[in-house]
Amino acid sequence: MKNFRTIQLPTLALAAIFVAPSVWADTYQPFVLAETTADSVAAASDKAKSSLVGQGFEVVGEYAPNDATHILVVTNATLKSLAANSENGGFGAIERVAVVNRAGKVEVSYTNPTYQFNAYRMKGDISGVQTAMEKALGNVSTYGADEGLSAEDLREYHYKMMMPYFDDEDRLASYGSYEEALKTVEAGLQAKKSGVAKVYRVDIPGKNMSVIGVSLSQKEGSDANILAQIDQNGHSHAAHLPYEILVVEDRAIALNGKFRIAINWPSLSMMGSGSFMSIANAPDHIKEALETVAEK
Repeated sequence: MKNFRTIQLPTLALAAIFVAPSVWADTYQPFVLAETTADSVAAASDKAKSSLVGQGFEVVGEYAPNDATHILVVTNATLKSLAANSENGGFGAIERVAVVNRAGKVEVSYTNPTYQFNAYRMKGDISGVQTAMEKALGNVSTYGADEGLSAEDLREYHYKMMMPYFDDEDRLASYGSYEEALKTVEAGLQAKKSGVAKVYRVDIPGKNMSVIGVSLSQKEGSDANILAQIDQNGHSHAAHLPYEILVVEDRAIALNGKFRIAINWPSLSMMGSGSFMSIANAPDHIKEALETVAEK
């Protein structure tokens, strides 16, 4: 695991080829608050689905991690194309929308496309996706961190020294082929090994790459526990869910939990109630569950 990283100028120069120069001067938050509504969670979810489809998105999955929350997962041709052009880009092939009853008011929020694009080191132009999401759902404000992060910071993000980066992924299993990898993971999900269930699957055109969203229901890594422990204050971060398994070529991988959780709660304290210590075992429990799904 890396505890520091030196960025050479050529690396930044190459990154600039793929990211518009103005992006580097801005800062971003993990989530976008689309609206707060008097509608029920069910009605607001139906409205969001209709609006997203109207802007060219495909709803590939949905589920409820608790009674007050409904998650929608969407993709489109642009997201899949960006994923195909980026290393392990399947992690960024989707956007997640959360409809949450928050203290009697229903809020609709979603993953900030530009934030996620940079956190997952993707190449290309995300602006069209950003615009389409805002047209579909709205943009009241962005939130999720005490201070926004720049594109440069996001592309080299880690929570603290000795904590993982994007490319410190969890390697779940290796296989003889992409086809064997997919078949094995799908079988594990069908059996709901370790309480892990399939929410969606998106295959990346032209690549041996598929991202599979999963719900987690056991131990500290369960979706319900994550939300109960660290998502009780302010606007909800529920669009953090669901977690992903990425099948790429002949292997199955997942983002390290210490990165995957931190990127969506970058200002979460380390100690105390509602802190990372309250879910200290979650990253290991998540990895263990996903390894069980991926095992031959």
